[in-house]
Amino acid sequence: MVTVSDAGVTWLTQDAYNRLKQELDELVENRPAIAAKINASREEGDLKENGGYHAAREEQAHQEARIRHLQELLRNAKVGEAPANDGLAEPGKILTVRYEGDSDTENFLLATREEGAEGALEIYSPESPIGRALLGAKEGETRSYELPNGSTQKVTLVKAVPYAG
Repeated sequence: MVTVSDAGVTWLTQDAYNRLKQELDELVENRPAIAAKINASREEGDLKENGGYHAAREEQAHQEARIRHLQELLRNAKVGEAPANDGLAEPGKILTVRYEGDSDTENFLLATREEGAEGALEIYSPESPIGRALLGAKEGETRSYELPNGSTQKVTLVKAVPYAG
């Protein structure tokens, strides 16, 4: 699980840290294979019409961007426990909400969406409209946020509990 605190520190469970570190290690180990693919494609001749060369260069650019992202994430990461069970909506909590005009509730995890996150639980970022609206809310509090169509949606925080996954 990945969460971002108010101070911009990324908190990771040990499992998430290990998974991301393994992905980073594999990407770094794969660098020579990508470079070899680029060199092999370059030797095929005219670079303007060499689709394999351009595809390999694009793959390298994506891989290097992912390496930089993971290095930054892991460099600033704190491995630790989920936040306190204090009933406040904050990253790392499962929020139970009720939308105005609906009697049913919905559960989701308020956390940063990181590729490979597992589980059937929906994840909303603290930067999403609903995430920003609910951040810091207390159980029982109603907040509003703007929908993509421009209308306003009211949502009540029913419960906020630490994610234990």
